[in-house]
Amino acid sequence: MSKTAERANSDQTSAIQPVSVASAASVSWDEEADVVIVGFGGAGACAALEAHYAGASALVIERYQGGGATRLSGGVVYAGGGTKIQKEAKVSDTAEDLFQYLKLETQGIVSEATLRDFCDGSVAMLDWLMAQGVPFDASLCPVKTSYPTDDYYLYYSGNEGFPPFKDVAKPAPRGHRAKAAGLPGGAFYDPLRTKVESLGVKVQYEARVTKLITDASGDVLGVEYAKIPAGRWTTTVRGMMTTALALRNYQPNVSRKLYAEIAKIEEKHAIVRRARAKKGVVLSAGGFVYNRAMIDKYAPKYRPGMPLGTVADDGSGLRLGEGAGGVLAQMNRVSAWRFINPPEAWTRGILVDREGQRYVNEMRYGAAIGEAMVEDHGGKAILVLDKRTKELSREQCKPGQAQWFQRAPALLNLWFNCKEGKTIEELAAKIKVPPEKLRATIDAYNKLCDDGYDPLGKPKSQLERIEKGPFYAIDCSIDSKRFPCPTLTLGGLVVDEGTGNVKRSDGTIIQGLYAAGRSAVGICSRQYVSGLSIADCVYSGRRAGRSAARR
Repeated sequence: MSKTAERANSDQTSAIQPVSVASAASVSWDEEADVVIVGFGGAGACAALEAHYAGASALVIERYQGGGATRLSGGVVYAGGGTKIQKEAKVSDTAEDLFQYLKLETQGIVSEATLRDFCDGSVAMLDWLMAQGVPFDASLCPVKTSYPTDDYYLYYSGNEGFPPFKDVAKPAPRGHRAKAAGLPGGAFYDPLRTKVESLGVKVQYEARVTKLITDASGDVLGVEYAKIPAGRWTTTVRGMMTTALALRNYQPNVSRKLYAEIAKIEEKHAIVRRARAKKGVVLSAGGFVYNRAMIDKYAPKYRPGMPLGTVADDGSGLRLGEGAGGVLAQMNRVSAWRFINPPEAWTRGILVDREGQRYVNEMRYGAAIGEAMVEDHGGKAILVLDKRTKELSREQCKPGQAQWFQRAPALLNLWFNCKEGKTIEELAAKIKVPPEKLRATIDAYNKLCDDGYDPLGKPKSQLERIEKGPFYAIDCSIDSKRFPCPTLTLGGLVVDEGTGNVKRSDGTIIQGLYAAGRSAVGICSRQYVSGLSIADCVYSGRRAGRSAARR
């Protein structure tokens, strides 16, 4: 690597050092608020609302137009313990079952006390969201799927029905999807934004926080930010951002160029301002999946995956906190979404690695499949089907049986990413897998289908022999060109679990600095199931907003 490349890489991954001043009184502030919130996604909106409800004034500083990854998401929040929606759907659930299930999923990433607090407050959290105007619905999805059709808004969004999870906690559907068609992230986020603005909380859009401002003792006093002035350049940036977001997954090169142009406008036309935070600064600026240099540094195995989020997930919030003395953790944890259901027929096939070995229950949640694929099997996953399961999967891709964004990739892969062999051995040669090993795997799988028991936990109802040729293979690997694997970073700043205060490496807290959402280590930072990241954004955002307001 050249010196120039090394310097560029360092600039994108190193901590952003704060501006150190003698005292708050020595700074000429352009504006002030009790709580300054960096980033206006799901966590930032919740932080702003709780700060206001606690009697504090709040200022939100947002680089683009708000919403972040939350607004682009499926609008699912993981909640349980007997929510109003669960009760309407006649679903029985308890906070204890929720806790026992999440205890297995989260694997000690937070203390049991914090996890219990989250679970015990889950019903109240959903009530709070509905009070802000977020719409939910009690229509219960009758089948296990990665994401339901527009007929259903409550579903099993994790691994609740599979061992070992069902052995310790009674399964219950806990994926509460905001009520709107398609991917209703906007239906979840927009009511929060509307509520923030209706309460008179000031939001600075097209404003990028560039530095924290600290005093000699390291306490955080406020922020320095670059604001694009209202008028021509604001209008231009908004139009470019809308286009870049729309093209990010379909024309990524064009999208990157647009973002680069936005950065040039910021650099040339933005006005530097300083905002005083009398009580605290909340970092809620997302993760770092769009900072590819940081992915190379912390989670290189996930580099081939497709970034999931927005360009604002560039790690800037993490780097700001690190520069102020905060410590980062779980930075190698990335959720790789290898969903293969729908079509449901694909779960009746098997996933094998480059050695032809089956290694996962194909019915598991996509992030669990992705973790096994990347962490233990070199990022390789090949889906093997026989004639019947392939034909059935095509039938299941008809309109009305899945969302368009599920049907389209499935059909494209059946058409353009599907290799065929008259025999297992011929198929193995085409996918460059040892024929004798793939044959042994298929024979062993067919035997367990006959026995009706899968040691990996696939339900008996999904166990179906792979026996009638021709046979087919679809490349589902993390680097598959025709079947992109979305990735989401889970690591962040270590925080005090009672307050959301950012912590130093020695365990002390940084006065006046908080973090929330994917800028912080939270409940979903070890493992992800649908809705848990948004639930953590709500939980940690509200916690940080309350704590800062009461400081």
